[in-house]
Amino acid sequence: MNIGLYFGTFNPIHIGHLKVANYMAEHTDLEEIWFVVSPHSPQKEKKALLEDHHRLEMVRIAIEDNRTLKVSDVEFELPQPNYTATTLSCLQEKYPKHSFSLLMGEDNLRGFHTWFNYERILANHKIYVYPRTVTCQEPVKQVGEKPFSELYNHQNVILCKGVPKLKISSSFIRESIEKKKDVRSLLPEKVYTYIINMNFYK
Repeated sequence: MNIGLYFGTFNPIHIGHLKVANYMAEHTDLEEIWFVVSPHSPQKEKKALLEDHHRLEMVRIAIEDNRTLKVSDVEFELPQPNYTATTLSCLQEKYPKHSFSLLMGEDNLRGFHTWFNYERILANHKIYVYPRTVTCQEPVKQVGEKPFSELYNHQNVILCKGVPKLKISSSFIRESIEKKKDVRSLLPEKVYTYIINMNFYK
């Protein structure tokens, strides 16, 4: 089975995440999308995160009615901070019959050459890139960044320009809740209820 891995802390998961995952499941050759909930991303402060099991539960209830979207806690068992190359090796060993690909925003592709063992990831896994800025729609020659241009044109990098773009983020949602703003339209209904009942982000 061809699996797309959607890594993130999902603090919290929101409709933007779901639109990306659903598009990839329905409009590419990926058969399932797994949300890989990260206990600790090297790019984020641990203290800013909800406890692992709460973020895992929010993803679970957000996708429970979707047959092609799954959630994984594989990184909960690995050393922290979590590195994608290590997680991929673990999953490939655990599920040798599956093929694993990455889902990645265009902004993350820009810094991908700084990731741990990025060359090994690129050689062995496809990367499905979705645009989050206008730049991804422009010709590569206008970008002016050599590492990015080389990655952009790599045979294992697949550009998915039809993915819906929403200008929302988990940090915006957290800040909005703290300011007592209404964010119901940005979250799956069950996730919103979970956050309110647990009194999170206030």
